[in-house]
Amino acid sequence: MAIITLTTDFGHKDHFAGAIKGTIYKELADARIVDISHSIAPFNIQECAYILKNSYKNFPDGSIHIVGVDSELSPENQHIAVLVDNHYFILANNGVIGLIISEIVPEKVVEIQLPNPIDSSFPEMDVFVKVASHIARGGKLEVIGRAFKDLKILREFNPRFSDDGRTISGSVIYIDNYGNVVTNIHRNKFKSFGKGRPFELLARNKKITQIHRKYGDIINYQLDKSQRKAPGELLALFNSSGYLEIAIYKSDLNTVGGASTLLGLDYRDTVMINFS
Repeated sequence: MAIITLTTDFGHKDHFAGAIKGTIYKELADARIVDISHSIAPFNIQECAYILKNSYKNFPDGSIHIVGVDSELSPENQHIAVLVDNHYFILANNGVIGLIISEIVPEKVVEIQLPNPIDSSFPEMDVFVKVASHIARGGKLEVIGRAFKDLKILREFNPRFSDDGRTISGSVIYIDNYGNVVTNIHRNKFKSFGKGRPFELLARNKKITQIHRKYGDIINYQLDKSQRKAPGELLALFNSSGYLEIAIYKSDLNTVGGASTLLGLDYRDTVMINFS
């Protein structure tokens, strides 16, 4: 039995996540369900895509991913099922899948068309679970939908590169549990555009001129402890997903704060890199 994952903006107070799981078990008594996250900020397409893009590859091929963010059906928000990179995604055509597969060509995309469709305010339970169960039983996508070619692509989430070769203008796409700020500037783009030149990373009124390999690299262990940098120091690195991250060493939003609070950075705020 394939694994079925859930990624939603439902939170943990309401009944929605539990209702979906119960409905899956009614369809598939031996289902294996994994919660990726139910804490996506409401309707935050970029955050949802970032979390899914960096988690789905850790699941076995054939896994089925139900995505419950901005899923209400409309003429411009179709329900789709996508087979890409040997994984199945069931979601609305709201831009999430376009961000996830920005560098991969999907093998199949269908617009979901179930018999006797329910016009529901809870499509994750009434539509997506039925599709996931069909796939988990070995069913083909062609049975539950027709070929679809109009995937929504959100270009505004890409960083901008100046024509003079000096500036990358990026934006905040995610803030993690520690308050670390993740931007949409990927390591590969930074290296190919910067070509090893000195740079200044500008975030609000702060300047950073060095990118570390990991958080602890900000500490010089050859110095006496009394002379070393301490928790609360600002740094930048490329995180495990390859994206430029602005962080506070050993940050804690409840004590020393995080990069988001200390710098006043929020989702979609601008971050600049100027090269010499």
